[in-house]
Amino acid sequence: MKNTTLLLTLITTFFITACGNSQNDATKEKAKIEVVDAQKFNELITQEGIILDVRTPKEWAQGTIKGAVKMNFFDADFTNQIETLDKTKPIYVYCKAGGRSSKAAMQLEKIGFTKIYDLDGGIGAWDKAGYATVK
Repeated sequence: MKNTTLLLTLITTFFITACGNSQNDATKEKAKIEVVDAQKFNELITQEGIILDVRTPKEWAQGTIKGAVKMNFFDADFTNQIETLDKTKPIYVYCKAGGRSSKAAMQLEKIGFTKIYDLDGGIGAWDKAGYATVK
């Protein structure tokens, strides 16, 4: 009886430990969306990565962040467009005020991006902070 109890205890401990480790590994691989202010966004975009402007063509005409890839969030094939981007690179996403970029960030996470930075307040916050745009 003692041996059976000991064996059951060891087996239970093994499974609890094994399950705990697999959950930790899954957490490490999970994408992280970080909402950052204009100052932090400006610092981050100097590093390797993709700057993604998810506004409309009319909004792009008013100015974009230099080097931004433009993909209209409202395009029917938006998901197909973002699938073409390199998922191994960090991605810095913004829109006009933060709503569309937040939704785009969730889609980027869903398709496999693991380092996603969303500009809090969008291009409006960027402009207010005094950072440059290009036309």
